[in-house]
Amino acid sequence: MSDTPERPVTKMRGAPRIIRLFDIDVYVHWSWLVVGVLLIQSRSDEYANVLWNIFEYASLFLIVLLHEFGHALACRSVGGVAERIMLWPLGGVAYVRPPQRPGATLWAIAAGPLVNVALLPVTIGFAFAVRTAAPHSNLEHYAVSIAFINAIVLVFNVLPIYPLDGGQILRAVLWFFIGPHKSLTIATAIGLFGAGGCLLLAFNFGDFWLMALAGFGALSSWSGLRVARARAAAAQLPRHGHVVCPECREPPPVGRCWPCSQCRAPFDAFAQTGTCPRCGHVEETGGCPFCGGRIPIPAGTVGFTAIAISSEIADAPDTL
Repeated sequence: MSDTPERPVTKMRGAPRIIRLFDIDVYVHWSWLVVGVLLIQSRSDEYANVLWNIFEYASLFLIVLLHEFGHALACRSVGGVAERIMLWPLGGVAYVRPPQRPGATLWAIAAGPLVNVALLPVTIGFAFAVRTAAPHSNLEHYAVSIAFINAIVLVFNVLPIYPLDGGQILRAVLWFFIGPHKSLTIATAIGLFGAGGCLLLAFNFGDFWLMALAGFGALSSWSGLRVARARAAAAQLPRHGHVVCPECREPPPVGRCWPCSQCRAPFDAFAQTGTCPRCGHVEETGGCPFCGGRIPIPAGTVGFTAIAISSEIADAPDTL
């Protein structure tokens, strides 16, 4: 029994929590069940009994969940934060915040596909064993299907399409050589072209499911590219010299980069002690434009000193 109070459960709209394991909350979006019913009905002729279809879909659920726990536990092993996993029809999402280092990020992202790599000999070996012991049976069909599903999950996730694991792994590897901002720009640009190619293939084959996945990848890559451009623009601004982000250790930029949470007016939160000049609302933290973390705003910071990071600040935007 621990003296530490239990961490409060975060509510996610449309996704009830089904379990907490290793202090990680697992949610399932309601659409997962709807899609499950549709898939089970569409494949009802695959087995002699529909219970096998249900068992197959539950096994897909388990494979995806193990993949996401790979991300979460690896993130924690390097000192990151991982508290939530959500499963939805296009797969799963592990909400992880690894330390802002390329090695830590690479491990946290690569651990998910490595779970599927570890499952390959297990699922394939099981399929061969069942084929020998019970050929042409429901059990054989199930075993082969599960081996195929695990392989598909692995192959799909390592495609270099951001924010799939492959795209994020590419970004983490590039980070070692060209830094966090340029690596994100290149990875998202490659992801955008990759998703476009998948979308064309999906239209060619008339595969609606692949269309949805490719469309999601394209939108996510475009969103990531916009974030990368905003971070690159922020990197051109001079920086506040009295405070750094506790996660990525980057000083916040000088400029009207933070919208007030009350009136949405942009202002320089770190130059004005977090006090919005329009409505007087006081912000306690400001979002880091480089990693998305929260930076505490120290009191009494008027009269800041700035560190000039780049001489090319004249063309940099004032509001990000």
